[in-house]
Amino acid sequence: MELAIESLETPALTKAQLAELLFEQIGLNKRESKDMIDAFFDLISTSLVDGTDVKISGFGNFQIRTKAPRPGRNPRTGEAIPIRARRVVTFHASHKLKEQIQQVGQAQQPQAAATD
Repeated sequence: MELAIESLETPALTKAQLAELLFEQIGLNKRESKDMIDAFFDLISTSLVDGTDVKISGFGNFQIRTKAPRPGRNPRTGEAIPIRARRVVTFHASHKLKEQIQQVGQAQQPQAAATD
């Protein structure tokens, strides 16, 4: 599956591109594709907000972690500033995804060396 990235920034897969892929490869109409992608991400977001971990087999796990309050420092002034407790989302890639990323990285290394 080849994606055309129109941005000059670091390439990123967008929700619009995912909807377009559903339209092209599965045959859903564009509205259904967009609605399915929105529903998927809404479900993940709602689960995380509710404190439920999200585990996607073969991809990875999204987890909510509560960070304790800690002292911080303003780098410009050096003034001590307390950092409040907060909840953050963490992502841990599955072993399968990590292996796929490593295989692609290893396949690209000889090509990069040959072009130098």
